[in-house]
Amino acid sequence: MRRSNTARSQCDEPADPEEPVVTKETPIPWKQVIPLVAMRLAEPINLNLILPFLYKMIEDFDIADSPKDISYYSSMLFMSFSIGQTMIIVYWGRLSDRIGRRPVLIAGLVGILAVSILFGFTKSFAMAIVLRFATGVFAGNGSVMKSAMAEIADDTNRSRMMALLPLSWNFGSMVGSGIGGVFYNPAEQFPGLFGNFKLFIYFPYLLPCLMGSTVAAYGLAAGFFNFKETLILQPTQPTHEEAASELPVAAGGSTEATPLLAQSTKPSSMRSLLTPLVVRVMVTNAIMCFAYVMCDQLYPIFAATDPRDGGLGLDPRSIGISLGVEGIVVIYLQLVVYPRWERKYGALDCYRRGLAFAISYAVCMPFLSIVAAHLQTSASTLSMSYEYIGMWVILMSLMTMRITSSVMSYTSINLMITNMAPSRADLGFMNSTQQLGMSIMRIFAPAISGTLWSWSIKHSLPFPFNSHFVWLLSALLLCIVLWQSYSVPDSVNKFAADQPKPIAITEESDD
Repeated sequence: MRRSNTARSQCDEPADPEEPVVTKETPIPWKQVIPLVAMRLAEPINLNLILPFLYKMIEDFDIADSPKDISYYSSMLFMSFSIGQTMIIVYWGRLSDRIGRRPVLIAGLVGILAVSILFGFTKSFAMAIVLRFATGVFAGNGSVMKSAMAEIADDTNRSRMMALLPLSWNFGSMVGSGIGGVFYNPAEQFPGLFGNFKLFIYFPYLLPCLMGSTVAAYGLAAGFFNFKETLILQPTQPTHEEAASELPVAAGGSTEATPLLAQSTKPSSMRSLLTPLVVRVMVTNAIMCFAYVMCDQLYPIFAATDPRDGGLGLDPRSIGISLGVEGIVVIYLQLVVYPRWERKYGALDCYRRGLAFAISYAVCMPFLSIVAAHLQTSASTLSMSYEYIGMWVILMSLMTMRITSSVMSYTSINLMITNMAPSRADLGFMNSTQQLGMSIMRIFAPAISGTLWSWSIKHSLPFPFNSHFVWLLSALLLCIVLWQSYSVPDSVNKFAADQPKPIAITEESDD
């Protein structure tokens, strides 16, 4: 097939006007993309808005024996979300393959909207667990969004369009954290505006939840009124002559009419999809997710913990600011930096670079508690000393490193999984299987990180078994993933579904 392509390109040298069509990037169909991004924002905002006040909320529940046990109970909240997501995620993916992406996405948003409002009224740990579990059930359609985005893209704008979903996730996570940090307990933080509202006095966490539900309502409206179905449920079967006439386009290039994913009416079997390469990539993705979740779920607890116990001693508003400022950086990284790097180096190389950034972040972050402990003993936080400013400069540099690693790693692994999808009909299964593995890791990672953090700060053990232990364990797992990534071939940089099947066409042409 390569030989025929070469011969064809040599014979068609006078028809060079077609060359720019192959390399020109197709304009992004914003009429479809904007509603999809709006729907995507609902999940990360409502998921992450509790992070800044999580420590304080568990204190208010009065179930922890000591502040050193709070991380254990916070890990249970994160686990409940992941358990709900794990139980339903493959079902969402397969259901979307049968009835379409749009109805599945709308159903999930209706659930997120309702649960987010109810979470603001929670007054007990048991109720919080149940509602976080329900949030996970309705937030299990992230893989469906990836499938829909892939179906409205083509091979010229694939990296830029697929980057929009991680951008939405990262930006939504930062916005959600900012909302939770700034607007929790509004009657106390903004007495001039909310001091007379008894509702916000009795339910101090209701306002940020209402703001998160507003985002979900906007995404629901955008999806219901503006988003069109992307899955072709009953495509017409092309004749052999039409298939043969379309082969040169698929083999030699693409146009604006060329879809990202090959058309297929019948999904492949699970056994044929789970090839050794796919399993290898899925496993490295799962381990990476495990390490990332350990760091991400530990950070708000680490930031709120007393510096004498190895934390930073920040209040909920400061935690929200430290998480929210990243939203400014992520837009530039996701829309400008990553697409350029991916086109130049490939998704696999970007994946490795992201892992290297994550390792550096995990190793360096716990050392910042030494600076925080010094500030606590010298009371420098009150005078805005150079040490205090320096701590925040280092903290924001590390958080920028964190978001850079997240953008590069997660966007790259999403592209690699999409590239290995044999056809459009298999995309829902591939993405939901990837999401299933990540959801399973999100069940165990918070429990392990929370338990190990409580254990490490309760016992006076030497380095590295002190407050550095969980961070260094995460860095070790990321080093293993980075090492394993070098056994993944560069073929994951190419889109498998766009490759022609010349054998069947050759047999037909011989007849």
